[in-house]
Amino acid sequence: MASLSEAEKAKGVIAASAGNHAQGLALAAKHLGVKAVIVMPRITPDIKVQAVRARGARVVLRGDHFGEALEHALELVKEEGYTYVPPYDDEEVIAGQGTIAVEILRQHPGDLEAIFVPVGGGGLIAGVAAYIKYLRPEIKVIGVEAEDAACLDAALKAGERVELDQVGIFAEGVAVAKIGKLPFEICQQYVDEVVTVTTDEMCAAVKDIFEDTRAVSEPSGALSLAGLKKYVAEKGIEGKNLICINSGANTNFDRLQHIAERTELGEKREAILAVGIPEQAGSFKNFCKVIGRKRMVTEFNYRYANPELAQIYVGVQVKPNSDDKQELITVLKEAGYPVIDLTDNELAKLHIRHLGGGRTVSEANEELYRFEFPERPGALLNFLSHLGQNWNISLFHYRNHGAAYGRVLVGMQLPSEDADKLDEYLNKISYRYWRETDNPAYQIFLR
Repeated sequence: MASLSEAEKAKGVIAASAGNHAQGLALAAKHLGVKAVIVMPRITPDIKVQAVRARGARVVLRGDHFGEALEHALELVKEEGYTYVPPYDDEEVIAGQGTIAVEILRQHPGDLEAIFVPVGGGGLIAGVAAYIKYLRPEIKVIGVEAEDAACLDAALKAGERVELDQVGIFAEGVAVAKIGKLPFEICQQYVDEVVTVTTDEMCAAVKDIFEDTRAVSEPSGALSLAGLKKYVAEKGIEGKNLICINSGANTNFDRLQHIAERTELGEKREAILAVGIPEQAGSFKNFCKVIGRKRMVTEFNYRYANPELAQIYVGVQVKPNSDDKQELITVLKEAGYPVIDLTDNELAKLHIRHLGGGRTVSEANEELYRFEFPERPGALLNFLSHLGQNWNISLFHYRNHGAAYGRVLVGMQLPSEDADKLDEYLNKISYRYWRETDNPAYQIFLR
């Protein structure tokens, strides 16, 4: 902002952002007496939107991800003549974000093994890496990305910038489909490697930060700690100094419910299993004896379906960062119980745990799909409107977690000759979806 000419500032400034850039630009504009407009995706948590407005900027909500917000911002530049201030693909912005590295080295001048940096468009990691490698080239700079928004990892592997077909929006602050041009050039030279993490691992990191500092981080802020923990576990690192950058604490309070639900799984403290036990009196008691007194059953879902074999959905506490889960599975199998590990099965964790026991009639030709769509008022109605009325809906599960996206499980009955037509129809809908008909969790508990 300080580098802009008087003519550029007189036009007013505009940016597209779902994160800190929005608040930073709003604050700078207010300080300099410049009009500011911020275009934010509609999935942006309300706490961020209100923070931008509190700093004097006008907020325009447009699109379901950063790319759509950016497109609208550039349209407003053409229509209204605003001066565009990029969130990451800009030398001045990268240099400004690099001052975090200045603070790190001033506050920690001693031995340092690595710095873990959350990655969205790449401005933060580019600035940090350029400064660190200039002064302390022996320090590793490691980027951390969400598995479903890993645009830097994909670009480094391809040797060029690539655009992801879909971007997960759990960590909306880093939900970018294509790494910035200038950040990528810098990252190619100075970033040592990239670690990707799951939603569960981010949730566990949010808890870690809260317990250590009493600060509530947003998922994209806790991203770097999740990467640090994963890196340490995989490399077996001990006795080294590691730093991670917590890049944000803008999370809606009601979203914490979902984060808390996934924390135990993210910390590898819980195993989710599908287990077959005899359908007879005393079977559950015998099953618990096999598990033993040292392990606590955290969840148990069951409904009568077969006169000989009962299928149960069970959660069991296990020790993190060990072979405890596999040992548990081995013990159950040796006791004669058929077991399927569902700990990393998204369908099981999001929906089956709430629907276990409900089954369709055997002759019904049912196809099962899982959907994810941006959450906002009217989103579910919009989803149903797009789904159409060509086939009978035989199963439907939706739960609002206060998150940035909604999740729906849908079963549809259709003639076998219509299967291809259904896939063609769903491909025209702009929502992310997965066909789950062959998923073992579905076959065991709902089929």
